[in-house]
Amino acid sequence: MRLGVAMPAALAALAGGVFAWYFHTAGVTPNAFGWVLVAALLVVGRCPRFAIWLLIGAWVFTGVQEEWGSRLPAGLSGEDLAVEATVLTAQPAGKATRLLLSVDQCQSASTSLTQRPSCSALTKVRITAYSDVHFRPGEQWQMTLRLRPPSGFANPDTFNYEQWLWREGIHATGYLRQEPAPVRLSSARPALRQLALDFLARQSLGDQTKRWLAALTLGDSEQLTQDDWSLLNATGTTHLVVISGLHVGLVASFVLLLAKSVARFTTPTNWRMRTWPWWLAALACVSYATLAGMAPPAMRAMVMTLIGLWVLSGRHAPGAWQGWWLALALVLIVDPLALWRPGMWLSFVAVAWLIIIWQGRRRPQGIKGWCWALVRSQLLLAPLMAAAVLVAFGRVAPAAPLINLVAVPWVSSVMVPIALLGWLLSPLPMVGEAVWQLFEQALSVFHLLLTLVVQHWPLWEPDRSLSYPLALALLLLSLCWGLPAVLPSLRLAASALIVALPWWSLPSSIPPNALRVSVHDVGQGQLIELRSAHYRLLYDTGPRFRSGFMPLEALWSPGQLFDQVLVSHADNDHAGGIGALLADHRVKQWMAPAGEALPVSGIDCQRGQTWQRDGVRYRILWPPAGDNDLSANDRSCVLEVSAGEQRLLITGDVSTEVERRFLREVELPVSVLVAGHHGSGTSSGIQFVRHTVPEHVIFSAGQNNAFQHPVDPVVRRFRQQGTCPWSTAHDGALRFWLKAAQPIQVETTRPLPGRRNQC
Repeated sequence: MRLGVAMPAALAALAGGVFAWYFHTAGVTPNAFGWVLVAALLVVGRCPRFAIWLLIGAWVFTGVQEEWGSRLPAGLSGEDLAVEATVLTAQPAGKATRLLLSVDQCQSASTSLTQRPSCSALTKVRITAYSDVHFRPGEQWQMTLRLRPPSGFANPDTFNYEQWLWREGIHATGYLRQEPAPVRLSSARPALRQLALDFLARQSLGDQTKRWLAALTLGDSEQLTQDDWSLLNATGTTHLVVISGLHVGLVASFVLLLAKSVARFTTPTNWRMRTWPWWLAALACVSYATLAGMAPPAMRAMVMTLIGLWVLSGRHAPGAWQGWWLALALVLIVDPLALWRPGMWLSFVAVAWLIIIWQGRRRPQGIKGWCWALVRSQLLLAPLMAAAVLVAFGRVAPAAPLINLVAVPWVSSVMVPIALLGWLLSPLPMVGEAVWQLFEQALSVFHLLLTLVVQHWPLWEPDRSLSYPLALALLLLSLCWGLPAVLPSLRLAASALIVALPWWSLPSSIPPNALRVSVHDVGQGQLIELRSAHYRLLYDTGPRFRSGFMPLEALWSPGQLFDQVLVSHADNDHAGGIGALLADHRVKQWMAPAGEALPVSGIDCQRGQTWQRDGVRYRILWPPAGDNDLSANDRSCVLEVSAGEQRLLITGDVSTEVERRFLREVELPVSVLVAGHHGSGTSSGIQFVRHTVPEHVIFSAGQNNAFQHPVDPVVRRFRQQGTCPWSTAHDGALRFWLKAAQPIQVETTRPLPGRRNQC
């Protein structure tokens, strides 16, 4: 059987990307790479026809390797860099503006003679501008930036921001320096997409309508707010706002229909023989995909639409799978990093499954036939996509199969055609806007439907222990009902398994008389989760950043229940996440020191308070009862937690003076100490360290923080006592168990080579 060129090209591109990832993560030496190159040349020498496939693989391999080589050198982290850059996107973020820049020139702004790494390889950066200056896409600016290599919080089972930056080709993040002031070098050049967005912004439509028009017709999904995305995620309809086969196919079909009508009018005798309508439809297909930004789903849709036009025009008909493999090859050749984008794989998996379930079946006839085809496709596609989303993102939208039966035809047959018709008629005064008013009404119906669905069937994030069995069951359900010649008994068994699996009683992952402690990575702040079999306590809530973002927002899905939240004191780095708790979660009881100005009320935290849950004892060592004239830091709640002979001590931000005042009340030995004030020199005094001698000390500090926490004297102080130090800045989130008669084993989220051997 002949393979053709599409499948080998796609497999070669996949192999190039996988090898590039392996070479980087495994730290393969240049010598090993040289041997691989020699082996490849030998293969080409014996089989010259493999040269083109090796060339494709090498192209993707090089493209991926260049992305790592373009990252900001660690030696320039936190340094001022003078750049000339073009604004790619400018999105409001609270009182700031988030900019994506294409760097044209870069050099260190420092006049020091010290040898510094070069930043000439830097090509794309993402920064925040806390400035009143108005930036527009396409403008070129001279500015001073303070950047750092791409990084993000490292917490288990959460969104990996650092990986997202890498796969989006962003080589550094940071912020715009106010001095020297940025200088505009050139205005934005006319760009069709930006002109369309500007035209849309001038229309007298609601903000929601403008956002959705930009996303549905121009591919500018960044216009959508977090609330919009939350609604789409919760209902499993995110795919409807991605420029894909739906939109590209509609544009190509409309242009083809219009062109064939013109051909029939101008040449009525032989209009069927004219080829220019097909070429015009193909040109419209490519143009629209380019206008939408040529994202992987749009590129895949463009390639497969072009193949469909070729087949329908009576040319040689390549198979559906040839089109699928060709689209995959072209996407990876043009954008090698698409290999790591979940959205690309969800798109290709969906199309592949549609090919399988419709291969060999007759084309639907009539309205009834097409309606049944839509229902059948959606019902067979929904379980497979739910399994893929569950593996990729850890969530399931329970109502997705049913809501998509209504949402897909409503968006494809009503909203998108009206939106595109509005653009077509937009040159006519008031006519295009009148059409968009109809779109606004259709959008309000769609939005209301999604809101009602979320209220009755909210987004479900199952326990990790259930995620993979449930995904496997969903996959089995799709295969049993989608593949032909499957026994009815197997189909019924798969359906029964899906119904029963979520109700299975899984054993608790936390045994009695044990405590699971998680010191989350929240940057320069503190958030500690203590969880036993039937009790969940938070010590502090993490910071709130200038942009308004709270790291707590990214840790859990909405609707979590916390039995108790203890806020050590009101400083932003400890209490900044209270707003996210109030907005998205439920808290039974709040605790905080008397006199702290917090947006919540609860019981006062004071010395002598004790309670016990699930065999674990909690005791407050500080502050003293009643009013006091202590500073906010010195009023911090100091919590001691005991499980058998294992003991955890959390001291907030108290100073060395306060440490001495409760020192004799600390029960020894101390297994784990969360160091005071993130490892500042104002805490963890010599007397305190020598008395407690903790087995492990954890510094909750931000990566590359401006305070240099934890400071060297404090780290040395603990090391001299034989204490093993850990830091969220380097190790990411840290987890360990407090269990009687069992040693402490700290688990890191960002493992470093040889890290465990240091302790």
